[in-house]
Amino acid sequence: VVGYKKEQIEEYFKDNVDYIEQSVQMGTGHAIMITKDNINEEDNVLILCGDTPLIKKETIKRLIDENSKKDAVILTSIVDNPYGYGRIIKDNKGNFDKIVEEKDATNEQKNIQEINAGMYLVKGNLIKENIEKLTNDNSQKEYYLTDLFELLKKQNKDIATFLIDKQEILGVNSRVQLEEARRIIQDRINLFHMENGVTLINPSSIYIENDVVIGRDTVIYPQNLITGNTKIGENCIIHSENKILNSIIKDDVVIKSSFIEDSFIDEKTTIGPYAHLRPKSKLGKKVKIGNFVEVKNSTMGTGSKASHLSYVGDSDIGNDVNIGCGVVFVNYDGKNKHRSIVKDNAFIGSNSNLVAPVVIEEKGYVATGSTVTEDVPAGALCVARARQVIKANWSYKKGLLDK
Repeated sequence: VVGYKKEQIEEYFKDNVDYIEQSVQMGTGHAIMITKDNINEEDNVLILCGDTPLIKKETIKRLIDENSKKDAVILTSIVDNPYGYGRIIKDNKGNFDKIVEEKDATNEQKNIQEINAGMYLVKGNLIKENIEKLTNDNSQKEYYLTDLFELLKKQNKDIATFLIDKQEILGVNSRVQLEEARRIIQDRINLFHMENGVTLINPSSIYIENDVVIGRDTVIYPQNLITGNTKIGENCIIHSENKILNSIIKDDVVIKSSFIEDSFIDEKTTIGPYAHLRPKSKLGKKVKIGNFVEVKNSTMGTGSKASHLSYVGDSDIGNDVNIGCGVVFVNYDGKNKHRSIVKDNAFIGSNSNLVAPVVIEEKGYVATGSTVTEDVPAGALCVARARQVIKANWSYKKGLLDK
């Protein structure tokens, strides 16, 4: 049932659920009332609140498994401060009697700590028979769903209560409560990984999203953000201050203070510190990406390395290639992107530019400081820089350094 800002809800869930619009919000009972024609008599109808996101699927499954024969079940919780909640009143045998709202409760009833969680399981036929009997004869002029249980009680229906953890009923009505809910969910996620063999150091500082998969004996240090459909293998070490998004990381990888997005990293590769793997980066086994190296839409074969201060963009690099400090793969001509190819065992000297499209064949050697604009044959040395010229005593003659 959707109403206020329904477009946001429909955009998120898309066509995975059916929607009924409550164009005028007239209470919880009215929200169920407008679903009457969509309910089958033989159904067990589970009623949940949209602003209580912490109820667990295991709780719902247990609720249904244990209470499928009951006419109605009210989910309850015991809280330290029950102010504002409807109290659960039971008879001297511990059976459900009624729900009393805060404003109607006696002083004795206000001391009751078991409260209505606002979630229910009700037989479909009982909803269809009774939901339109609800009235809005109250100060808010709303139809309260809790009144349904008073009707069912008068009909001697079998109504049970089902106690759940107070965390699962937390409502989100402010940014403060939203953060509290996020923290609880994060604690659950982190606990799951630790119980399955992952070491999290200072887990409260580590943000891991629900769909992330992490292998056993991986160690994750504080201040990491791991999101999307990321999969991290076994025996990895994720040092502090990484952001990893939608990436596949195989076993025995070490990552230090880097930003990795939509990339693949094979076994025993090391990344960082301060590296950036942009989308469509694919690194082979035992690759080394050092500090201040950026890789984008490129592949690097087994054993290749770019140890520092390089840009590797739109390129295909073979095995055991060395990319020196300050190398730039020049991939953009102002209009289009072009690719470069560096084949196995090539050596790219420091401070070189490879102007795409260009191919460095196997064991090709690019001298330091070269700007390469033509293909380099296998085993050849490429020197593409101005020859050094020494003019003796030049600065003395010009008087440039005189003080």
